[in-house]
Amino acid sequence: MTTLVRFFHPQLDGQARIGLLTNDTVYDISRAVPSISAWLRQSSGRVSEAIAELEALVDQAEHSFPVADFALEPRSDVPCLLSPVDEQEVWAAGVTYERSREARQEESKDGGDVYARVYDAERPEIFFKAQGWRAVGPGGEVGIRSDASWSVPEPELGVVYNPDLEPVGFVPGNDMSSRDIEGENPLYLPQAKVYTASCALGPGIVLNPTSDWPQATIRVKIERDGKSVFDGDVHTSKIKRRIDELGQYLGHSYSFPDGVVLLTGTGTVPPADFTLAAGDVVTVSIEGIGELKNRVKVV
Repeated sequence: MTTLVRFFHPQLDGQARIGLLTNDTVYDISRAVPSISAWLRQSSGRVSEAIAELEALVDQAEHSFPVADFALEPRSDVPCLLSPVDEQEVWAAGVTYERSREARQEESKDGGDVYARVYDAERPEIFFKAQGWRAVGPGGEVGIRSDASWSVPEPELGVVYNPDLEPVGFVPGNDMSSRDIEGENPLYLPQAKVYTASCALGPGIVLNPTSDWPQATIRVKIERDGKSVFDGDVHTSKIKRRIDELGQYLGHSYSFPDGVVLLTGTGTVPPADFTLAAGDVVTVSIEGIGELKNRVKVV
């Protein structure tokens, strides 16, 4: 498994570097690949070939570092992994799992008929989530709105597409949400979904040029004061939509010159009597893809 990452190292130039994480080692390939955007652009029409070329760069890497030396949270004095996107937009699909439909109906004051209809509709729900530079990386702090009373994480599998909307790989993601705000009125969705530190991605992009869902369990664990307060999971076999289908609707009448990440929905949510609090630790893990851990803050 080869994972494309962005990282910081204090002994280099102080800028984000591009690396390949394989065999518990981060290989610096920044000289050949200056940005995620640059690689996604040149992968168009030749994804498998572009991945093979990337993997060959391991033997030419300027530097290599044991991943065990990387800090678990962002710091300026030691190496750390960054969010694996730069110029890409992050979008999200909603109501792609049966449990997600049920949860949206539960939170909605009008009975949630709109969510039942979109689950069965030909056209999926797709909405803007974040600019790539706003995405929180591994160990960073995710946000809950100060004007929300019901905030939850949404653990999601992210699909990374190049500018031609060809899938190149997968990344764990956390689509932080204010359920009470969206539940009051579906037209409040942008406020419930798009705010400071509402999107987290990482640790990296697991390269895999496939239109098939990885057969994997997506798990979310929430800890408070060192104790588990929620643990849930769902399998990707429960997702209703196809990767190529979501990509087709995402790119219809719109373009992504630097590529795009699409979070593909959640199928496990905390119960209605639970809300996140500052200091909680949220861990999203997807078998075969990676683990993303973030602490919660109020924004």
